[in-house]
Amino acid sequence: MNDCGRWTNAGTPGVLLKRGLPAALLICALQLAGASAKPPPAEMENAASAVTRAENDPDAVTYAAATLSRARDALSRMRSEAESKRYDSAKSFAAEAVSAAEKAIADGRSAAARAREEATSLLGQVKTSLEETGKSLENAKTVQGIVLDFNALDQDYDSARRTTAQAEVSLAGNNYQDSMDKSRTARGMLSVIDGKISGAAISVSRKK
Repeated sequence: MNDCGRWTNAGTPGVLLKRGLPAALLICALQLAGASAKPPPAEMENAASAVTRAENDPDAVTYAAATLSRARDALSRMRSEAESKRYDSAKSFAAEAVSAAEKAIADGRSAAARAREEATSLLGQVKTSLEETGKSLENAKTVQGIVLDFNALDQDYDSARRTTAQAEVSLAGNNYQDSMDKSRTARGMLSVIDGKISGAAISVSRKK
């Protein structure tokens, strides 16, 4: 039996000091108390699973990157603390990792819903503008004396129409940012066409 074993039943560290027992015995008692601490495997496994779920959630990755990063950091600290046998600290970081991972998923879903709503609204506006610009372009072709390069305008209008169609495809594929980017591009194209038609129409009216 080792030295610590001989003193196992001698009492708690406080009692040992009061009894004036050797310092070595106190150290042994503290070692025995520390040996009873064990890693929190369930909490650590839950934390790892929660972070993995967040990492595999496209909305969390796209819209809650900062929160996901905090979850990863907590998971890393949890593992470091566990390796250093600071199990209480490891348990705390495990809980923090779970909380941050779950928040990343929830925030990602909320942000994705807002982005979908914004992309849908913007695309609807652009489609309306596309129809109105098409009518303006056709009407302009009937105006006598108007000076416009209709071949170039038709090409520009077709480009805007194709870009709008691409925005619709992106929206259907849940790629909301790309859909909004393409909608804005199409809107800009249509605005240029409208400006040219309006300017030419004003010039004609002044000649009359």
